[in-house]
Amino acid sequence: MRIGTSYKQHPGLKDEWDAIVIGSGIGGLTAAASLAKLANKRVLVLERHYTAGGFTHTFRRPGYEWDVGIHYIGDVSHPKATGRRMFDFLTEGELQWEDMGEVYDRIFLGDNAYDFVKGYENFRAQMHEYFPQDKAAIDQYLEKIIATAKKAQLFFAEKAVPPFVSSLFGGLMRRPTLKEATRTTREVLEQITQNQELIGVLTGQFGDYGLVPAKGSFFIHAMVVAHYLRGAAYPIGGSSRIAATILPVIESAGGEVVTNADVDEILVRDGKAVGVKLADGHELRAPIVISNAGVINTFEKLLPAAVAKETGYAAKAREIGASIAHLSLYVGLQGTTEELGFEKTNLWVYRDHRHEKNFEAFEKDINAPLPVVYLSFPSAKDPDFDRRHPGKSTIEAITLGPATPFKRWENTTWKKRGAAYDDLKASLSERLLDTLYKHAPGARGKVEIAELSTPLTTTNFAAHPDGAIYGLAHTPERFEQRWLRPRTPIKGLYLTGTDVVTAGLMGGMMGGFVCASAVLKGNVLGQVLKHQAQALRDKSAPPPTPARA
Repeated sequence: MRIGTSYKQHPGLKDEWDAIVIGSGIGGLTAAASLAKLANKRVLVLERHYTAGGFTHTFRRPGYEWDVGIHYIGDVSHPKATGRRMFDFLTEGELQWEDMGEVYDRIFLGDNAYDFVKGYENFRAQMHEYFPQDKAAIDQYLEKIIATAKKAQLFFAEKAVPPFVSSLFGGLMRRPTLKEATRTTREVLEQITQNQELIGVLTGQFGDYGLVPAKGSFFIHAMVVAHYLRGAAYPIGGSSRIAATILPVIESAGGEVVTNADVDEILVRDGKAVGVKLADGHELRAPIVISNAGVINTFEKLLPAAVAKETGYAAKAREIGASIAHLSLYVGLQGTTEELGFEKTNLWVYRDHRHEKNFEAFEKDINAPLPVVYLSFPSAKDPDFDRRHPGKSTIEAITLGPATPFKRWENTTWKKRGAAYDDLKASLSERLLDTLYKHAPGARGKVEIAELSTPLTTTNFAAHPDGAIYGLAHTPERFEQRWLRPRTPIKGLYLTGTDVVTAGLMGGMMGGFVCASAVLKGNVLGQVLKHQAQALRDKSAPPPTPARA
């Protein structure tokens, strides 16, 4: 397994491959593992960072480690859950999960707290208790959430079908979803209720896709809410276990995952992608090139300018726009989770229900009150954390906002951006800590490390334009784009990841399965679920009766 190794350290690496994947985020790893497992393809995955996994990776400081993007995952706690079966397929069942318990999210609107509890009926009953005058509205909302999420399968399947099938049936496959996808979350909810406090609570997870209710598509909102209704879990051993358990599947078919391997250009000959050129000038060849670098990076940076311009993809992507950026304070504390009184539950801390107004104020002035602080407690979620880091705990305190205030430093070097930048980071860190101490008072006096990442950090390490953490913005307009699919106008070049489907780990994974479906010209997700259903039957079958002598 070659996590943390570089291309230059492997001069014997082959030049010819069945497929090359650019980027080792979950979309790239899923596509690579699917091709390896279902078609026995030798896939080379190239990662510019020093470790594989994209936003599933972790980073360390002496005595501590933090996840950078995975805070909880839905639909994996039960072996028969769809999400769990997908992960079990990719990891041969090696990735294990710890359930987060009855309350996965807690929404604070000012001093009022609202728990999101596991289970559809439990969630409904809890919301009824909080808002007894709005029971009918809550029921209508939940019915619409489930109905909308159920329509997603055909919508995403249409992205993988051959062009002639899409031309005949694509409209029918997309239409049921577009009815809700082309409306904002606020539009839909305000047709159901005028209780703004209730709307503020029900939209309290919008940080998971990065657009306030008046801007985000109701479709992505419904997908996120439905994803967690059965509860949430966290990978045992930390989020880096995701990549670590997928890599052997890729390698088992003769593939490789190589880090510190920066792709400079996708090679195109006679209108066909034929391989890639690395930053050191070395060329690697494959008849299939899959980009997990995002649409904007792929068509603005990786393709020859004339080829990219002819597709028009870069201009179309810029018209959709990038998602929101974020600030994340990584906090390391002396003391165990039990000693400090931390829970597994994520906290979403808002000033009040007026999400749009609060975000607009912060966008105009970074010194305005923080519009949200999301608190995650990875050391509480991971039962293996104390074994790896005894006597320690970790927290992540995150807020969302624009990258604009940091643009003045975008051409400076990491850790050498100057005193003004350091002062701004210190001020923001203190503000995040103030919220942390209020909601996790056991942390006060125990902090040993508090290190802040900014949108520049995201761009530096993940190459996301404008520090956008969710790729293209999940607006109603995004879901109207028929070109946003794995197959591109350039023969042999495919897209994978969150830009193909939706934000988040599961969105990126689905992007990988949809991409593999387009490459292999078949229903990969169907094969995956069928494969895992058989594996579950085999596992539960009684052992054979020994033959008599």
